[in-house]
Amino acid sequence: MTLDLLLKDGEIVFPGRGLRKGSIGVSKGKIVGIYSQSAEPAAREVVDCRDKWVLPGLIDPHTHIGFGSNETDFQTESRSAALGGVTGMMTFHRSDDLTKSTGPWKERGQAQSLIDFGFHFGITSHQQLQSLAVCAQTHGVTSVKVYLMYKGKAGQAKGFTEVDDGLLYAAMETTAKIRGGVVGVHCENVEVIPHFRTRLKEAGRDDLAVWDEQSPGFLEAENVFRVMYFGEKTGCPVNIVHMSSAESLEIVRRMRKRGGPAVHIETCSHYLSLTRDAGCGILGKVNPPLRQQADVEALWEGVAEGLITTIGSDHVPRKVATKGDSIWTATAGFPGIGTLLPVLLHEGVHKRSLPIELIAAATSANVARLYSIPNKGDIAVGMDADLVVVDPDRQITIDHETQLSHSDYTPYQGLTMQSAPCRTILRGRTIAVDGQLLDDAYTSPSGQYLHRS
Repeated sequence: MTLDLLLKDGEIVFPGRGLRKGSIGVSKGKIVGIYSQSAEPAAREVVDCRDKWVLPGLIDPHTHIGFGSNETDFQTESRSAALGGVTGMMTFHRSDDLTKSTGPWKERGQAQSLIDFGFHFGITSHQQLQSLAVCAQTHGVTSVKVYLMYKGKAGQAKGFTEVDDGLLYAAMETTAKIRGGVVGVHCENVEVIPHFRTRLKEAGRDDLAVWDEQSPGFLEAENVFRVMYFGEKTGCPVNIVHMSSAESLEIVRRMRKRGGPAVHIETCSHYLSLTRDAGCGILGKVNPPLRQQADVEALWEGVAEGLITTIGSDHVPRKVATKGDSIWTATAGFPGIGTLLPVLLHEGVHKRSLPIELIAAATSANVARLYSIPNKGDIAVGMDADLVVVDPDRQITIDHETQLSHSDYTPYQGLTMQSAPCRTILRGRTIAVDGQLLDDAYTSPSGQYLHRS
């Protein structure tokens, strides 16, 4: 058999299991063999991967497509993703009527995206829950998200009037009946935040650190307890998304001793690399906030011990102009899908000596397993040939102008990272090499919708 592609003599990274030198054979978009040097078949294209790592393509579990340009985000943000070694992304879809909006949104992604994509449903009303089972079956969506930060006055300001503990509990009851269902929750007690915010504003504070002080880590941790307890009572698997604080992780450790349904923990690359004292200033405003170095180190400990199982970017591709000139009025969130892998390799592998197979598991295999994504997230015969080749010795200095995002800034501007992707492959098709998209990736995007069941 003549292969379509042979990735020759690389250090193959098997998520959670280790590394092995070998070659990967690809035919018709699938991995068809993993070979020693003496057993390699012929191939139409051979890529020399000596002194390189070969990982499964990343699946970013947490993105917000449509928050930059509703018309073109699938196009621009998938380009940024491809440059960074991300071959799949999960993004949040939220609308008043999911039965009507999901199909057209999926079609836009299929027309524009360079990488594969899937949806989480954002739940803000009981009406959405009534149609959830039908939408889950029709569109293959098994994961939902409830936004506890939109309770009360905070939600009313956004037009959400039904977000409360009752909606959270009902979402868990409903999702528990969906095969593979999981409820993700943004944990932040917004009812206490004004207690801190008022006096901080009166003191004239307008710096990045004040965003952490007005929503301290224990307000996240308190919500984490409630979510886990409700999950225990409803029998529903839960996912604490974008965990940011050491106190939250400690709550998880305590609650897990009780047993009960699965509890999954996700954090994001910025909570593992940036603090409230970061030089990016107001550009670093995000919810939950960037916190202190002790929280960064605690979260890395959670990754190392396997308590935190998935890592995403929480990518929001807005323009820098939306930040304005005050922390109190700036939009929250920033881009991160294109820098996800370099940041994690630099901070996790090089600075903290974590095994690269652990990073691969948290960004590929564990994501595919949690969200029931078939044929993705691992390097094995029969899997989709979604792969990223990484040069461990390549240093890059992050610059927003090379990210190809709709967004025109990055909180990592000017920072140098050790190790970077040098080739991104989607189902056997190379779409990016050495920081550049291939021409046919621009003109013929081949991203597919990830229908789950």
